[in-house]
Amino acid sequence: MKDEEDDNIIPNDDENNSEENQIDENQEGDDDEIINVDAKNFEGQHFYENQEEEGDDVITKVTGMYKDWFLDYASYVILERAVPAIEDGFKPVQRRIMHSLKELDDGRYNKVANVVGHTMQYHPHGDASIGDAMVQIGQKELLIDCQGNWGNILTGDGAAASRYIEARLSKFALEVIYSPKITDWGVSYDGRRAEPNNLPVKFPLLLAQGAEGIAVGLSTKVLPHNFNELIDASIKILKGKPFTLYPDFMTQGIADVSNYNDGLRGGRVRVRAKIAQLDKNTLVITQIPFSTNTTTLIDSILKANDKGKIKIKKIEDNTAADVEILIHLFPGVSPDKTIDALFAFTACETSVAPLGCVIEDNKPLFIGVSEMLKISTHRTVDLLKQELEIQLEELKNKWHFSTLEKIFIREEMYIEFKLYSDRESLYKYLYDRFEPFKKSFVREITDDDLQRLTQIPMIRITRFDSDKADDFIAKLEDEMKEVEHHLANLIDFAIAYFTKLKEKYGKGRERQTELRVFDNVEATKVVLRNTKLYVNREEGFVGTSLKKDEYLTDCSDIDDVIVFLRDGKMLVTKVDAKTFVGKDIIHVAIFDKSDKRTIYNMMYRDGKSGPSYIKRFNVSGVTRDKPYDLTNETAGSQVVYFSHNPNGEAEVITILLRQVGTIKKLKFDIDFAKLAIKGRASKGNLVTKYPIKKIELKEKGISTLLPRKVWFDDTVKRLNVDARGELLGEFKPSDKILIINQSGKLKVIIPELSTHFDEDMIVLEKFKPKKPISAIYFDGEKERYYLKRFLVETDKEESFITEHPNSQLEIVSTDYRPVAQLIFAKVKGVQKEDLHIDVEDFIAVKGFKALGNQLTTDKLKQVNLLDPLPYEEPIEEVPEKPELDEDDSVETELDDDGQIGLVLD
Repeated sequence: MKDEEDDNIIPNDDENNSEENQIDENQEGDDDEIINVDAKNFEGQHFYENQEEEGDDVITKVTGMYKDWFLDYASYVILERAVPAIEDGFKPVQRRIMHSLKELDDGRYNKVANVVGHTMQYHPHGDASIGDAMVQIGQKELLIDCQGNWGNILTGDGAAASRYIEARLSKFALEVIYSPKITDWGVSYDGRRAEPNNLPVKFPLLLAQGAEGIAVGLSTKVLPHNFNELIDASIKILKGKPFTLYPDFMTQGIADVSNYNDGLRGGRVRVRAKIAQLDKNTLVITQIPFSTNTTTLIDSILKANDKGKIKIKKIEDNTAADVEILIHLFPGVSPDKTIDALFAFTACETSVAPLGCVIEDNKPLFIGVSEMLKISTHRTVDLLKQELEIQLEELKNKWHFSTLEKIFIREEMYIEFKLYSDRESLYKYLYDRFEPFKKSFVREITDDDLQRLTQIPMIRITRFDSDKADDFIAKLEDEMKEVEHHLANLIDFAIAYFTKLKEKYGKGRERQTELRVFDNVEATKVVLRNTKLYVNREEGFVGTSLKKDEYLTDCSDIDDVIVFLRDGKMLVTKVDAKTFVGKDIIHVAIFDKSDKRTIYNMMYRDGKSGPSYIKRFNVSGVTRDKPYDLTNETAGSQVVYFSHNPNGEAEVITILLRQVGTIKKLKFDIDFAKLAIKGRASKGNLVTKYPIKKIELKEKGISTLLPRKVWFDDTVKRLNVDARGELLGEFKPSDKILIINQSGKLKVIIPELSTHFDEDMIVLEKFKPKKPISAIYFDGEKERYYLKRFLVETDKEESFITEHPNSQLEIVSTDYRPVAQLIFAKVKGVQKEDLHIDVEDFIAVKGFKALGNQLTTDKLKQVNLLDPLPYEEPIEEVPEKPELDEDDSVETELDDDGQIGLVLD
């Protein structure tokens, strides 16, 4: 039972069983619904009522004074501190900072300390919180023009003290945030000053900057989006076109937004650092994920190294204006697997969960980013309309008074002033004189108008120029027509406004985060195997602490092992220091649950003296630590032959039977290739009902599986066997792929699914050793174009063009008989005709390092590849089964006690 003095507030879970469900996304109820506590009045001396036992817990419903205090506090934190308003995208402290900056604005920089002090007139909190909020705004490089050390979002370094750094409003902020005539004003907390309830922001500022806050009972996390993309999307909204929005981060990186869910609860964005291979022993990180910095990133890498997840030699941080983290690897460590391991075990990949929560009408509102942008766009249109209406009214007032003034002076109404001794009679005189012109005015004449006329200085009357007055009035009329046109075509005006913003401020604000669909990195495949696995076959123990027993392989602490026992049992268990799996182990290995190419060939005796069966199977979809029986589950069954085959190899074995009765055929062969591959639970095919004396391996097997089809998915830049992307071909275990980069480098590798590919890769195909490669390149030293044709002589990455820095590859072809088109540049007005070159006739196949033949001395404008000439590829020979060596013999024979024993190679 829970102690009654426990003052934790436990929500009423009659309908909702999780904290997430305490606030529904579309909930519009009162504050009692937000807090989700039982609403009862305080009675007597008890603060807790309605205690209900449920299992071993007591559900305590908060009532009375505690409930009221908690509700007030939660409402204050939600509305006044943590969650931004949908109208302008600001939290209260941010809005007050921007208001203070406007009040202090004189075009010069202000000390941040002065701005903070000025903001404290409006914000009832300490200077540290205001200073931190101002630094966060400044680091987003949109609203504040910063001077001094404002910190570094890349390294995590903090800003200098507020007395050392300065700030002023950016030109963008002055244009889109402020418009005093349409601002909704309120009173400051002490009642002494006016402050804006919401600033008239004419831009989707909340989505551009993002917002994050933790309140009481809810939180918000709106991710930042790209400046130009927001404007483009706003224009699409006004045009009634569909649009999509995805986040963009100042730290750059690569993001997978396939599960963004429009920024609503339940969505998730995976963000990765940009990692490249500098050389065979060095990786370089040039961009980092959102919500991290170089300090936390390096710390996570060092922790993963200490835990043995990855293996690095040293790490260097050369970050300044741009990120540069060098990771040095030990010789022999795979850079590709290390990159995947960095994504799997460090902060090089992070997952961000957006949660679109804003304040609207003093209530939390859960909406997606698309709806936020629609609200912001329509509010911008409304604000522009208000500004135009005010501008039109001001122009009308100017026109009205200018017309009054012109008539007043032209008709010499001022001459009769001396005849009227009081204001009432004078105003009556003026009203009467203006009566004939009444229809020409845009509104009624008021006493204020007449007062202004009577205050016109005489010198202005004597110098009055009627023509200039007419020109001024005509100009006002043109301006009014223009404003009226804008009001009549408000959507077009708003589109032009957004377009102007993009033209004026969009340069340099292009997308920084690359969007890409990520492949899933399996931790078990990329983890560094820095622990040794041992086995005691007789006693049945497997583990990393059995150092006196048989060494099996290297492993990691997150690996699983698969174990096969002599009695036909199979078990998958996690790697541990010492685990009992069962006596008489015949095979144990690291288990890969996604591996369907490893095939197990097995023969077993059913019962103590029953018939023998043979089967082929693979293992997938097992439950950890659950024993599986691979035999017919008859007592006394025993495995008499077993082999595991990584590529589905099928050997030929010889069976020798014991002389029993009138058996005529005591020796025969079995080819596993003739058996179908079935599930592990299959009974198998009958071999013989007679007792077996010996089993011998007659012939090694080759793979019976079809060559594995491999595709390249350009979206994720990865190889796969799931039919995603472009088919590269069917690959046998010995087949490789050819990779050529625009830099002129070439390499041949085994097609592993963990391979990373450079961005400048231009050729990726199945490697054929006898297929020549043709290349046209510009030699930087000789300043000539060369054509070469060669065969690949090494698997290592090497450059096939000259090393001069100005050398560059023009075209490369892997066709047998390519044809090139040379388009010459015009020289002194003379245009030479295009030239077609049959590459096979032009040059013979030479060595990899050969310079090649000079192509032309003329200046080239362009080099193109045309359709190749016809050619029939040679048919590949089918490999024969390998011959059996003396050391490859595997046999099973009768033990001393008459039981069949297994002898493994």
